[in-house]
Amino acid sequence: MIKDHQVSKGIAMATAAEYLVSTSGQMSVPAAVRHRWGLDHGGRVTVVDLGDAVILLPPGGRQTVLARALTAEGHRRFVSGLDDPDLATT
Repeated sequence: MIKDHQVSKGIAMATAAEYLVSTSGQMSVPAAVRHRWGLDHGGRVTVVDLGDAVILLPPGGRQTVLARALTAEGHRRFVSGLDDPDLATT
């Protein structure tokens, strides 16, 4: 297991490791992650496909990540500054 950095209690945690994916596409979420996310008895997660990477988020994590990444007002300011009229309507 390769560990980049770890911080706990509401601060970003990044740990990289390789896991086996079965022929049916299944893989196990590490026990420590399941416990931290409240998934000890199973549950749903969100998978974000970035094309060359995948992000696995805890329940409700998508809204949290998006809110931290860019506020709605910040997005409006960014879009209004675009020179491409097709992109400026998003």
